[in-house]
Amino acid sequence: MQTTSTHGIDISALGRDKRTLNLQSETVAIEVPDLSLFYGEKQALHNVSLNIPKQRVTAFIGPSGCGKSTLLRCFNRMNDLVDGCRIEGAINLDGHNIYRKGEDVADLRRRVGMVFQKPNPFPKTIYENVIYGLRIQGIKQKRVLDEAVEWALKGAALWDEVKDRLHESALGLSGGQQQRLVIARTIAVQPEVLLLDEPSSALDPISSLKVEELIYELKARYTIVIVTHNMQQAARVSDYTAFMYMGKLIEYGDTDTLFTNPAKKQTEDYITGRYG
Repeated sequence: MQTTSTHGIDISALGRDKRTLNLQSETVAIEVPDLSLFYGEKQALHNVSLNIPKQRVTAFIGPSGCGKSTLLRCFNRMNDLVDGCRIEGAINLDGHNIYRKGEDVADLRRRVGMVFQKPNPFPKTIYENVIYGLRIQGIKQKRVLDEAVEWALKGAALWDEVKDRLHESALGLSGGQQQRLVIARTIAVQPEVLLLDEPSSALDPISSLKVEELIYELKARYTIVIVTHNMQQAARVSDYTAFMYMGKLIEYGDTDTLFTNPAKKQTEDYITGRYG
């Protein structure tokens, strides 16, 4: 397949730090050997197998309802909160099955943080939102908390806008500001893995770009998995991309190759806009 144009993806911009990428040689952060998921009798994921590489950005793309967000929520067991949800298979985080009996799910969700599409700030001050997880961990030193607030808010491209309002209610922020606050709250506890479910879909273009720049910086420390409907965003920020369709993993590989020379016709049809 040649360079696509239907979605306006700038293929020439791909390849940043990706020329030597080889999925087989990566250190694995999350291993999914053979996962199926059911909501009652309805099967939502069908025998999905993939490895998420450590300290890389992996994007999940595909049409609405394809299972990409469902798969993402498996990585910190958010699907446990859905009645009738069950899985078959395992997910290994650093070699340990997170679905094993006796797993500390609260600790898992500290290690695997998540940012949702809709902002969900707590009805607290901006400052208290950012340090919420740190307080749960028992951190009380004001200097440590102050430094964490500034670092996280700067990382979420929000510091300059709220540095004089830290003790005002977070609910007074705009929607875009609230989402960046949630990102700050998530990275403040420095998780091992960061799950992003369409994190910039509600943001203006400038804020969205700041989030993308942040993602690129954070992968030096964290493993990042992002669900996005924005093909250009997937091309810009990810090292690897997985294309899903109807609960199945159709193709998975380095982003350059998947966008410029996909192995499967279904992938080509989707990224060229023939469906989705």
